[in-house]
Amino acid sequence: MEKWSNLAWQAALPEIERIKRLPFLRELADGTLPDDIFRFYISQDRLYLDNYTRVLAHIASRLPDMADVETFLAFAVDGVAVEKELHARFSPDKDATKTQACEFYTSFLRARSQGDIAIEAAAVLPCFWVYLEVGKYILSTARLDGNPYRAWIETYSDPAFDISTARAIDVCDRLAAATTVTVRRQMTDTFIEATRLEYLFWHSAYHKGTADSHLLI
Repeated sequence: MEKWSNLAWQAALPEIERIKRLPFLRELADGTLPDDIFRFYISQDRLYLDNYTRVLAHIASRLPDMADVETFLAFAVDGVAVEKELHARFSPDKDATKTQACEFYTSFLRARSQGDIAIEAAAVLPCFWVYLEVGKYILSTARLDGNPYRAWIETYSDPAFDISTARAIDVCDRLAAATTVTVRRQMTDTFIEATRLEYLFWHSAYHKGTADSHLLI
C-alpha cells in the first residue's frame, strides 16, 4: 500500500504550486521584499508559533510510542528555538495582534487537537513539509549575496530541517497505517486545508492583513 504521505502530498500539490508563485516568496528570494512587510510577517509568525509550540507538545503527550513522544517534544523545543532566534534577529513587533489569517490557522490547529491523534499530526505536517519545500525552492532561485533575508532562507533549507521533516512524515505515515480508511481520508483533507492556510498566511503578510476577509470565506 502506498504511503499516506505520498498521497497527501499529491493531493495538496496544486496549493503547494500556488504558494511558490506568491509575490512574497519571489521578492524574498531576490531580496526586494520591503522590510516592513517582512517584519509584519515575522510578527505574525511569532504569534502563530506561540500556538504551534503548544500543539506540538500536545501531540507528544498523545503519541503511543515513547520514541515519537521524544521526537515531538524535541520539535517543540529545538525547532522553536531556531525560529525564535530568527525572530530576534528580525525584530518582530511585540505589540502585534493576530490577523484573521493567523487566527484562522491557529484556531484550525486547536480544533484538530480535539480529534484523532493522526488527524492532529497531519494538521501540523505542512508547517514542516511545505516550509522545507519552499525553502529549497527559494534557495534554487535566490540571490543570496547581499540578500537581507539570507538567514531565513538558509534556515528552512538547512539539512537539519530536512531531517526533522522526514521524522514528522514518518510519524504521520505510521499513524495512518494503524488507523481506519475514514481517518486517513480526514488526515488528507486536513493536510490539504493546512497547506491552504500556509498560502493564506503568506498572502496575508504580504498585504499586511488587509486582504484576509474575502480569502477566508
